[in-house]
Amino acid sequence: MMLHIAERLSYRRRVEGIVKSLLKKRKKNQHLGEKTMKKFQMQTETDLNALQMVLQWYDQLQTLPIPKRVWMQCQLALAEGFTNAVRHAHKDLPPSTIIELEVKVFGDRLKMKIWDCGKPFDFQAQLRKSLAETEELQAEKEGGRGVLLLQRIADKLSYKRTDDGRNCLAIVKHFSVI
Repeated sequence: MMLHIAERLSYRRRVEGIVKSLLKKRKKNQHLGEKTMKKFQMQTETDLNALQMVLQWYDQLQTLPIPKRVWMQCQLALAEGFTNAVRHAHKDLPPSTIIELEVKVFGDRLKMKIWDCGKPFDFQAQLRKSLAETEELQAEKEGGRGVLLLQRIADKLSYKRTDDGRNCLAIVKHFSVI
């Protein structure tokens, strides 16, 4: 009987050791996810022709350990966010108006921000409106699908007015390290 109790205690200690080890690894990986690996920033004028330059700037992320599919999805989201800023937010502003871009790469996600100087709008209302429209209506419309596209790509999507009077579109995409 004493041997049986000793075996159970030994087994319990081994299990506790394994659990502690797994928790340490998990905590280490969470910490890795919080630390910024790289930060990229760019400013450009309000010009659709600058999209090529924006995409070339984004290309530098290809050397980082980001899964190809995630990299491509985020490239599409960046292009959509940038062109929305040019076409909509800066529609009535001079071409010299600056759009600022930032990409932060963490161990487990990308966080992209696009700042524009346009008038604020109700992003959530636009998203609800786009979701409510049928696919037929969406196919017939020339625009209006960008917000839906961003929402489908992003794991977290936000749009807010900043203290300096600009609008900030933030797109977060999580990934598993390859």
